[in-house]
Amino acid sequence: MAHAAPAGGFARTPDVFSAKVHLAARYGIPVVLGLVYGYWAAANRRDGGPITGWNVLFGCVTALAFIVLCVAVATFAPLLKRELHSAVKSGFAGAAVGFLYSQTGESVLRSTALGLAVTAGVFLVFFYRYYTHEDGEGNRIR
Repeated sequence: MAHAAPAGGFARTPDVFSAKVHLAARYGIPVVLGLVYGYWAAANRRDGGPITGWNVLFGCVTALAFIVLCVAVATFAPLLKRELHSAVKSGFAGAAVGFLYSQTGESVLRSTALGLAVTAGVFLVFFYRYYTHEDGEGNRIR
């Protein structure tokens, strides 16, 4: 038996989290990711050796830089057109992976090549997502 299609398209899913939870996630997720990233970079740099004060300082500075850049990208990238939006986010991801890889002692060329490969892959994924979630004039469908 045939049924009528719902009028008006798809209904938006309800937002079950409060504004406080969204605010906590907006800054909490970059902080947690930054702490993990800083620890990972410091561990790569010491290469299994002893933990020193300089190594801890390096990890803290790396974590702080990651947190600041992550919040900046999350804040300002959505204001850009889809091409630049994708490029900024993928550039951040590629630079982060390339920097982590460079801390293992590998050459700059290998680190750059890995960073560019990650950038290209992430760009394709983000661009596809943003391209398929916009209308004909480039306005995001929310």
